[in-house]
Amino acid sequence: MVRGMPGTAPDVVKRGKFAALIAQGVSNRRACQLVGIARKTGTRWRLGRVITARDGRKRHYPPVINKPPVREVSPRYLSEEERIRIADLRRGGGLVRAIAQEMGRSPSTVSRELRRNSEPQGGGYRPFTAQRMAVQRRARPGRGKLIGDEVLRGFVTERLAKRWSPEQISHALRCEFDEPGRHLSVESIYQAIYRPELGGLIREFPRGLRTGRRRRKPHRDPGARRPTKLVDMTMIDQRPAEAADRTVPGHWEGDLITGKQNRSAIGTLVERRSRFTILLPLPGRHTAEAVRDAVIAALGPLPVELRRSLTWDQGSELALHADIAAALGMPVFFCDAHSPWQRPSNENTNGLLRQYFPKGSNLHVYDAEHLAQVAGELNDRPRKVLGWDAPSARL
Repeated sequence: MVRGMPGTAPDVVKRGKFAALIAQGVSNRRACQLVGIARKTGTRWRLGRVITARDGRKRHYPPVINKPPVREVSPRYLSEEERIRIADLRRGGGLVRAIAQEMGRSPSTVSRELRRNSEPQGGGYRPFTAQRMAVQRRARPGRGKLIGDEVLRGFVTERLAKRWSPEQISHALRCEFDEPGRHLSVESIYQAIYRPELGGLIREFPRGLRTGRRRRKPHRDPGARRPTKLVDMTMIDQRPAEAADRTVPGHWEGDLITGKQNRSAIGTLVERRSRFTILLPLPGRHTAEAVRDAVIAALGPLPVELRRSLTWDQGSELALHADIAAALGMPVFFCDAHSPWQRPSNENTNGLLRQYFPKGSNLHVYDAEHLAQVAGELNDRPRKVLGWDAPSARL
């Protein structure tokens, strides 16, 4: 090799193999071993380098990096092809509503697109320029407000330490600070709690939330949920109006609260008008047969006037609802799928019961006597919704 001349070019084949391994997520050290090059060489290939020879000539090694994944854009945003279509229709004299109907979009979407992304000073609407403007305007992840604002971070930290909920903190920020720059949405506070690198908060705060979860709970797509297996259901829209307006006693709502890994359960029945609660012991498995027998045993001794209807969700534990209706002489109605708000009294009571039966506990350890004692405490507790009467007195 002549002095002053750059060295031999890197091995193209080995460099290509090395780049492919790095793109697959293989570590630098392991990729060097597999390709058969020195670790120092692999580091130089991965980071890139400009080498200057003595004669001033330069040879550039471009970096070998793992390309970031292409960001998927929601179909609710206009694509480049749609913008080209808008421009063609606009040049043909199409009005906003006609363009929207042609494309299957809302007129407000087309109107907003023409207003935001047309060139200034009467330059008209150019689709490729509009696409570039939209991409540049698109929100990108960045560091949150809490990172750079010590006062704001201290305010949020202090309230979280006092076990305030993110919603309470978000409301308090609007009362405490006049500057909109120091206002945070509820979601922003949750993001700061669960992703400290974005919010500058310590990692212990998730334990202070009421759920106590260290990670956020993912929500399933409603379309992916399994359909119910219940048959011959009478839906809640056929329930008498007297049950909906709570004018007549005897209309009940029912559900189960479950223990750890859904291996144990307690049945709950709540009378809609008085909020009177009955707890159903289920010492074995909470099968349809067990729930049927427990409901009949609990409501059977009541007068006919207090056995007018029962409303339940579409859980498989009430698959034998026809047996319950026949034995008690009371119709059974079912809520719409994934609509727990249609049983508000029962859902509220289940929340109160979690003070006695925490989530994740084994509910088999509570016998019928203990359940009766807990129900008695709830039924003797004055309720604001009842004008401070107790459910037992109101019933």
